[in-house]
Amino acid sequence: MDSNQRIRPFRANRRYWQYKGKPVLLLGGSVEDNLFQIPDIEGHLDLLQSVGGNYVRCTMSCRDEGNVWPFEQNADGLYDLDKPSAEFWRRFETFIGLTAERDIIVQIEIWATFDFSNAFETCWPSNPYNPRNNVNYTSEQSNLPEKVDRSPLLGDNLFFYTVPEVCNNELVLCYQHAFVDRLLSHTLPRAHVLYCMDNETHVWPQWGAYWSEYIKAAAIDAGTVAQTTEMWRQRDVRHPEHWATLHHPETYSFVDVSQNGGTYGQLNYDRAVWVRGHIGRLRPINNVKIYGCDDGPEWRKSARDGIERFWRNIFAGHAASRFHRPPGGLGLSEKAQANIRSLRMLTDEINPWDCEPAGGLLFDCRENQAYCLANAGVAYAVFFTDGGQVGLDVSAVGGAELILGWLDISQSNWSDSQIVAAPEGRAELSTPGAGLWAALVKTCDCGHIPSH
Repeated sequence: MDSNQRIRPFRANRRYWQYKGKPVLLLGGSVEDNLFQIPDIEGHLDLLQSVGGNYVRCTMSCRDEGNVWPFEQNADGLYDLDKPSAEFWRRFETFIGLTAERDIIVQIEIWATFDFSNAFETCWPSNPYNPRNNVNYTSEQSNLPEKVDRSPLLGDNLFFYTVPEVCNNELVLCYQHAFVDRLLSHTLPRAHVLYCMDNETHVWPQWGAYWSEYIKAAAIDAGTVAQTTEMWRQRDVRHPEHWATLHHPETYSFVDVSQNGGTYGQLNYDRAVWVRGHIGRLRPINNVKIYGCDDGPEWRKSARDGIERFWRNIFAGHAASRFHRPPGGLGLSEKAQANIRSLRMLTDEINPWDCEPAGGLLFDCRENQAYCLANAGVAYAVFFTDGGQVGLDVSAVGGAELILGWLDISQSNWSDSQIVAAPEGRAELSTPGAGLWAALVKTCDCGHIPSH
């Protein structure tokens, strides 16, 4: 397959992705993180596509009701790690095929952290890799615990210590290799897959680096290229834990900062912009899960917080933004659908890869009131979190006539466009009402703005 057809950093602006030879902005939301395990996956993907979505998360997780594990189970209830589960891999291949048909980019998390923890009885207590659950090794032979006592986020399970640079547990590592090899046999021939090593981990950086290099080497052997990253647990993206991805482009070809979603308001945006300046080499920045739901845990705040984060990521110059599954996020609820649709409507009119975050172009702007993405002198987008008025520096247009359109985000509806005055290079933008709005300002020679 021509490498230009694959998902890869955009040649003209490596902060963004290209797919099938064209730049693409990744927007998404879904009902679950391990989508290949759910029923009616085809209908769910059709819904996502219908609202302009093209990005899903896929943890290789097996802990929910109705899920299957990747190994066959014997009559005595024990798993055989040498026998792949036909049903597990059938589900996975179906999912990979359906997303490929719809040009929906899949970001896979190889190791589902919580499945190897004490989070629920359906996690490590039921996991086939647990020595008490398989016929292949004992706890003494494998050095793996039968019980994990602490939080999954602490990375205590020695399952994550097997790589040569840490404990070099060859017995368990051979089974881990076999699982990853089987996964890659389904995904490397496809053009639409990204690879993340873990889900919000605290484990040794050598673990993720080992698997990233393993996957990239397998891709080269298959005559292709794999795009890889790691997802760290720390919410503060400036924390040294994130340096393994931020400072090592030779290991990871893109960055995922989903945990920045644990911050709110202006700080959430400021940290998102901070990452752009500290990634070592220009690479796409993804946010595969955005927290915020009215029915979620208190620390994840509200649906409004989730919606604001979804938009801020793109206005901070990131390449991908996806609503987390309920109850932690909005999933593909009606609110999520409206915001995916509206952000796609806006970015169909102004190419993000031609723009830069441009908060400095806004005048009289309160904290967390509005954010600007600009191709200065050509086009400007301004996102308002709850209506209001700000000034916009358009001096770069050099006196050219400007046209203004308003997008009602909640209704996914453009207002009639209008000519806007900009005396002394300043345009006044006042939203038509309260709530979520986006303004699009273009020079008139850049074409019209849709109405209704």
